[in-house]
Amino acid sequence: MIRSPLTLALLSLALSACSPSDPQQQVSRALVDGVLLPSYSSWTEADRQLAASAQAFCAGEQDLSAARQAFLTAQAAWAGLQPLQIGPLAEGNRAWQVQFWPDKKNLVARQVGALLERKPQLTPADLDKSSVVVQGLTAYEYLLFDAGIDLNDPQQSARYCPLMTAIGQHQQALAADVLARWQAADGMAEQLKAFPNARYADAGEAVAELLRTQVNALDGLKKKLGTPLGRQSKGQPQPYQAEAWRSGASLASLAAGLASAEQLWQGSADDGLQQLLGNEHSALGARLDAAYAETRQRLAALQRPLAELLAEDAGRAELNALYDSLSTLHRLHEAELAKALGIQLGFNSHDGD
Repeated sequence: MIRSPLTLALLSLALSACSPSDPQQQVSRALVDGVLLPSYSSWTEADRQLAASAQAFCAGEQDLSAARQAFLTAQAAWAGLQPLQIGPLAEGNRAWQVQFWPDKKNLVARQVGALLERKPQLTPADLDKSSVVVQGLTAYEYLLFDAGIDLNDPQQSARYCPLMTAIGQHQQALAADVLARWQAADGMAEQLKAFPNARYADAGEAVAELLRTQVNALDGLKKKLGTPLGRQSKGQPQPYQAEAWRSGASLASLAAGLASAEQLWQGSADDGLQQLLGNEHSALGARLDAAYAETRQRLAALQRPLAELLAEDAGRAELNALYDSLSTLHRLHEAELAKALGIQLGFNSHDGD
């Protein structure tokens, strides 16, 4: 069949609409499919397993070691999601429901005790109405790892298991809801792929928010290391201000967050934010690659728990070197990468902390 020039022109337009040539749209789409959705799916699965673990442990079908491992898996999935905390998870107080940190006044321990005094037969509905302090992973970690709690003791298990299972169910439901908001017909994934939409006027706005999220996350990684290191307290180490200090997962969480930030930069197939740098900025791209590699290597070289490193001069020196490496990485994104991409970052969610 012979097609008219008009038909061919319309067909060409349709094909171009299906295969966006806008580099920013291509990067945004690639990051959704290769990085963001897989990470949100992994987090949801980790929380499903956490809820199942709580049920199994409290039914006597799983030992404490396996329950702790399920927590560590969920904690790592959450830590890896934080540089990708865009859209639904950044709204509606959801992130605070996942993890309450920093816990400067040991509110978790105090509020868990107070809640169980009021509600000794706590139900999931009771937890849903409670403070975010007791709804998330920090409270779950407290139950599993605190030195003052022995869940192998039948009396203590009976006391704390209702809360443990309620937190597991709360996390599973929250993660499933967030993932559904991503996967809906007009949900977050679609809004990062097709423009304009209710959230973004064009792909440039979406890329700007992705970079802003990444920059905030890198600043957050600095805070997670700097707070226990004493960077905000005149050099006096604060080991109990570390993220996940009870389980000893502080450095593992830091590594998971760093890996996700690097995924945004590189993409799953070299199709991340780095693709938006033109040839004139190749030197900046190389410096960013080198900064990620250095920070990864410094983190991997720390073979002992954070608390042990904080307790001695040599360990603190290693941690300070890692902090400086994170600072360089953060600065490269916040100043140089943003400028090269023509992005105004604006407000930093960690300002004023």
